[in-house]
Amino acid sequence: MITYQLIHSLSEAQPNAHLIAPSTSQPLPDSTLINEMRATGNIADACFGCAPFKRITLIPPALWQDNLTDGLLKALRPLFATPASARVIIDIRDIHEAVLLQVLRFLFNQVYRLNDLQLKTADNATVRLSHIDALCLPGQQEALEIIFRQQQAIANGMVAARRLADIPSDCCTPQFVADQAQALCAAFPTLRCEVLNEQQIVEQGLGLLHAVGKGAACPPRLVAIHYDGAADGPVRCYVGKGITFDTGGLWLKEGAGMYTMKYDMCGAANVLGLLLSAAELNLPVRMMGVLALAENAIGPNAMQPGNVARACNGMTVEINNTDAEGRLVLADAIAWTSQRHPQARYIIDMATLTGAVVKALGYELSGLMTQDESLRDNLTRAGKKCGDEVWSLPLDARLQKQTESAIADLCNTPTNNAAISASAAWLLHHFCPATIPWAHLDVSGTALWREGGKSVASGRPIPLLMQHLFNELAVEK
Repeated sequence: MITYQLIHSLSEAQPNAHLIAPSTSQPLPDSTLINEMRATGNIADACFGCAPFKRITLIPPALWQDNLTDGLLKALRPLFATPASARVIIDIRDIHEAVLLQVLRFLFNQVYRLNDLQLKTADNATVRLSHIDALCLPGQQEALEIIFRQQQAIANGMVAARRLADIPSDCCTPQFVADQAQALCAAFPTLRCEVLNEQQIVEQGLGLLHAVGKGAACPPRLVAIHYDGAADGPVRCYVGKGITFDTGGLWLKEGAGMYTMKYDMCGAANVLGLLLSAAELNLPVRMMGVLALAENAIGPNAMQPGNVARACNGMTVEINNTDAEGRLVLADAIAWTSQRHPQARYIIDMATLTGAVVKALGYELSGLMTQDESLRDNLTRAGKKCGDEVWSLPLDARLQKQTESAIADLCNTPTNNAAISASAAWLLHHFCPATIPWAHLDVSGTALWREGGKSVASGRPIPLLMQHLFNELAVEK
């Protein structure tokens, strides 16, 4: 656990900490070193002659207001790759709100590293961040105390999701994810888990989830996590794609495209992390998170192109591409969720669904597809406020031909290979009743953090969805 303290003077901080501040920060000592660092006009970093600090980093003030290009985060990342001190002092007296939230989540996420999985021989002497001193104005204290508490809880949920997603798929099977969800939820009395095994999945008519998972040695699971933070009221529902490894099935992926496919369960992992964050903050709401877990493998029982499977709402889907499996498990899970809570406030699903959304939006924006204008507006505003942004893509009847099938109600991919992301969302919308607001988040570009040719789980869009909850609760007060 990383501890923190809000301070109003540098004298309140313990010595030998790493001081990070805008180059224009007034409380900085009037010394030759500081003046020389300020004069560079760029990021200036010093580890010698910094007493009483261990290290000093001055960053141009423009980056503290840059809520568009993540400039401050880009400056901070290399500093924490090899920290000079377990304690950091950061001047947050003049910083854009969205940038502050991003920075706090980044700092609190330092509690976890890939080495924590103990799969690589590591140097245990490596310095780890353990304490944050935040330099603020007295008038900012009350609001910042709330912000720090919220962002640490969000980061804790992100860490739980990231750790789970980073585990190799030979260990991280559908049953393993279900076990981890039960173990993590057991720490909170407001959380409870139910798990459907492969037999129950068939008995409850989840034919699409069954079709995807039946080819694997590790059978599918459906996990429902219930959060009872309030005695009554509408249930907010979240559904996550949990393909623990995606070979593409008989529509086999090439090797390079398969390398990161252990991360095809990030949607499910992030649903789990979201509910853990809500429970840590004791949010006064009711929520349900549904994790649709399966391994898309090649085997004697693997689904075949041309197969037709029936979802739990009775609709049939022609599987004309076995590598479009994510929308199949999501469709069943969305329909199942709507049956459990026909009066749900909304259903939001999240998935690493299509590479096409990365081509459209890149790695910074999640794709948002919905026909509910209120939900679209609220999610967009929440993303801008917290720095975990979405961009809306079209979703209307012009996509109807993209999912037409001659033999079934729907087909799972468009035969013309066009509008892949929006077509997937058009398929999904058939599985949520029109009476329940629904939104689809394609996080293929944002669920991973890519740096230096390597990819690791990012924990997005947990910040977006938590901010969405905060905004809703603020309106309801």
